[in-house]
Amino acid sequence: MLNARPFAVAALLAAGLVLSSAPASAQAPAWKDLFKDGSLDGFQIVSGSATYKVVDGVLVGTTTEGSPNTFLATNAPLKDFELEFEVKVDDELNSGVQVRSHLAKEGEKPEGAGGPLPAGRLYGPQCEISIDGHAGNFYDEARRGVWWSRLTSTDAIRTDAAKAAFKKGEWNSYRIVVVGDHFQSWINGVPTADFRQPHDPEGHIGFQVHGIAKGTGPYSVRWRNVRLKNLN
Repeated sequence: MLNARPFAVAALLAAGLVLSSAPASAQAPAWKDLFKDGSLDGFQIVSGSATYKVVDGVLVGTTTEGSPNTFLATNAPLKDFELEFEVKVDDELNSGVQVRSHLAKEGEKPEGAGGPLPAGRLYGPQCEISIDGHAGNFYDEARRGVWWSRLTSTDAIRTDAAKAAFKKGEWNSYRIVVVGDHFQSWINGVPTADFRQPHDPEGHIGFQVHGIAKGTGPYSVRWRNVRLKNLN
């Protein structure tokens, strides 16, 4: 007669592995697709009067002459997250995506800002979208007015490959990861920013339509396949 003990032990071990892996799988953060259903639910337009609409799952932001920088911002702030999207921008337009950013209160003067901000002005770290070699770097929008790579002495990541990663007139793939005080970005798989700063532990995500000069435009920026993973 065969000894059944080895088989029993093996079965128990296998069952233990299945049971131990189940909770981790159940708790794994899930991706949430944004805008594919045509809805802007969970977002608000702040700081300006540019327009936003969803066309066939693509978020289209369009300039309005005379408007300052405008943002389609999340209603609720976020802490740790991963954000992925593809973006195409008109050559004449500069854009970006705010992360862990803040809505100014009446008369508020954030540390580093030149003066008080208008109520409702979105300010904080912005991942750049542009064709001028700065794409993927983070700019301290409406506050210090400086690139975070300079503020944190991480300019070394701004290699020739990083500066050339954004392709003019094409759809470009972005990945942004913010965990704790660590901010990272990639464009088309190329690392474009990697720094640490503790000043913005949570805040809003905001899709920017930049202001334009009088007598120009309209210009548009488009985002598609936008998805967000909350890592908290």
